[in-house]
Amino acid sequence: MWRSISNAPSDRELELAVIDKDGTHSLVFPCVRVVGGWKNARTMERIDIHPTHWREWPHPTGRQQDID
Repeated sequence: MWRSISNAPSDRELELAVIDKDGTHSLVFPCVRVVGGWKNARTMERIDIHPTHWREWPHPTGRQQDID
């Protein structure tokens, strides 16, 4: 279930949705919320996005990975 971006947590990997001129899209990589924005959870590089919704990133192992 998608949730409003206003209450996205910063302690876990998230799947993000963005809306652009072509419609609504979910990102194909997990993201983590950081002060002032977002990072790609795999590379930890800051990304310039303005997501509208989030949901838990699905993990095949069924557990969350550590984010430092």
